[in-house]
Amino acid sequence: MLINRVACAGAGYFSQFHYDAWSRIPEVQVVGSMDRSIALAKKTGYPAFDHLPDMLNEVQPQLLDIITPPDTHYAFIHAAVEAGLDAIICQKPFCTSLAEATQATQLCKTAGIPLIIHENFRFQPWYRSIRQALDDGLIGTVHQMTFRLRTGDGQGKNAYLDRQPYFQTMPRLLVHETGVHWIDTFRYMLGKPLSVYADLRTMNPVIAGEDAAYIVFEFEDNKRALFDGNRSLDHAATNHRTTLGECLVEGTAGTLTVSGDGSVHHRRFAETPWHTLLPASDWPGFGGDCVYALQSHVLTALSSGEIPENTAEEYLEVLEVEAAIYQSSADQAKVILSS
Repeated sequence: MLINRVACAGAGYFSQFHYDAWSRIPEVQVVGSMDRSIALAKKTGYPAFDHLPDMLNEVQPQLLDIITPPDTHYAFIHAAVEAGLDAIICQKPFCTSLAEATQATQLCKTAGIPLIIHENFRFQPWYRSIRQALDDGLIGTVHQMTFRLRTGDGQGKNAYLDRQPYFQTMPRLLVHETGVHWIDTFRYMLGKPLSVYADLRTMNPVIAGEDAAYIVFEFEDNKRALFDGNRSLDHAATNHRTTLGECLVEGTAGTLTVSGDGSVHHRRFAETPWHTLLPASDWPGFGGDCVYALQSHVLTALSSGEIPENTAEEYLEVLEVEAAIYQSSADQAKVILSS
């Protein structure tokens, strides 16, 4: 399936990275931009619409890229299915609930339309580098993986207002909006979690949801992962949004680290020198240009007849884990995940 006509729904803050990435893929033509604010849609420079069915009917895209909040997802996916598009990409968080996401997934499956979730962190170059190192056995048998999220943007009464003000009123923030990236990243590295134990808390009283968390993930072969997140604290980085924090992967033959500049380093067991596997770089776009990497991957997979990473059907597992995390924190108990 060769895709070259793309339309985008959404022209808010994060959409800039989607439009930029599409513009750099040679075979792609962006044929329309839709947003409930026609002024924002016009700012993209593409044919602008404020009603999705109108855009789909007029510009006849092959792929719809949905870059809007979760409460629009099901309706937009339904409209794309009704229009008979060839493929759909949908931003995370995916839909408003696991039940709604399941319904959207089944809708596309029945119609035979690939639905891919825009979960891009696994496409960041530092995580690709770590995955390659694990596949090569560079640190032996993996025992544990830790990510310390330290965005430094969550302090005070003006937290998040300059970029994504709706963060302040989200009833579920850290895990639902941000931590979900590492649910998927841990899955990418270690497989499906067997259980989770979560301690969630709110440090900034002006926001509605949680902004700090300890979450322990259990995996097969007694592996563990720890997500240690606190949006009020920072890490050593010129740009805190490059990696959003620091990562450590430990095995019987060595250790891997991701620093705040996106560089990956390796230390052999019982040795002290660090060796650079991936140097820091002035990557374009967002997060090591992961938006471009994901969108390119989807087009390549569809054109070759392969199944892309992060299909909606696969991604439902991430939503199941997310629900278990909130349940664990509420119950103050480990939650065993379904097999």
